[in-house]
Amino acid sequence: MRSRYVNCLGRELHVTEWGDESAPPVIAWHGLARSGRDFDDFAAALSARWRIVCPDTLGRGLSQWAVDPAREYCLDFYVEQAEALLDQLGLQKVHWVGTSMGGAIGTLGAATRLRGRIRRLVLNDNGPELAAPALARIQTYAGQPPSFATVTELEAYFREIYASFGHLSDSQWRHLTETSLRRLPDGRLTTHYDPALVQQFEHHPDDYVLWAAWDQLDLPVLCLRGEASTLLTAETAQAMRERGPRAAVALIPGCGHAPALNTAEQIGLIERFLCADVQTP
Repeated sequence: MRSRYVNCLGRELHVTEWGDESAPPVIAWHGLARSGRDFDDFAAALSARWRIVCPDTLGRGLSQWAVDPAREYCLDFYVEQAEALLDQLGLQKVHWVGTSMGGAIGTLGAATRLRGRIRRLVLNDNGPELAAPALARIQTYAGQPPSFATVTELEAYFREIYASFGHLSDSQWRHLTETSLRRLPDGRLTTHYDPALVQQFEHHPDDYVLWAAWDQLDLPVLCLRGEASTLLTAETAQAMRERGPRAAVALIPGCGHAPALNTAEQIGLIERFLCADVQTP
């Protein structure tokens, strides 16, 4: 794994990279309140064949926080930064794997500023319409992150709110925790992101209604839907099969929102789609 910092539209983004720099590139973009380190297992598994680029979105992980949260925490600005990131890294065409918000950035980007530059799009439990109750729950915990005295207590919190990720081993839960924390001035521990990121829902309330962008897509799309997902409904997944790019949809058992992309089955499904050497479900 390599770590680097890239200036995108005047804001510094942190990026982790895996694989040879001359290998075909894959952008792996994380969810709303997560970071690029969520893809460590996925990236390590694919790094023999691909160059995996895992950004921390503005306001998450080791990336700079927004200077103007109301303007910068939104899909349009994330897509602009994604375009700037690809330009800075010299990446003309990429595959895109996006979990939740990362999938929305990929969808909007593929229909607008990154049209023709994204070759294949993988949406991990994301679609052009998301269930409002599930979005509200995410806003609640993301906007008011608690603090804890110890890493052990923070890990217990993550195990509770991210139980729907599916099975993680004890070492994977510890890794998730250690890559998802920051220390406050009083010494307590909290999550690694700017709580103001939820201003997206106040100032850009229709950000995740993306049917207009979806219907413009003309590239292969694979959607992974967690079997118990409350964010991406079965009805929306079916509509994704029937309109726009007519996505292939694979149901992932044993998890909800969102599959952790940490099993051989999940990783293999995505790699086969990227290679286009077998039919996806």
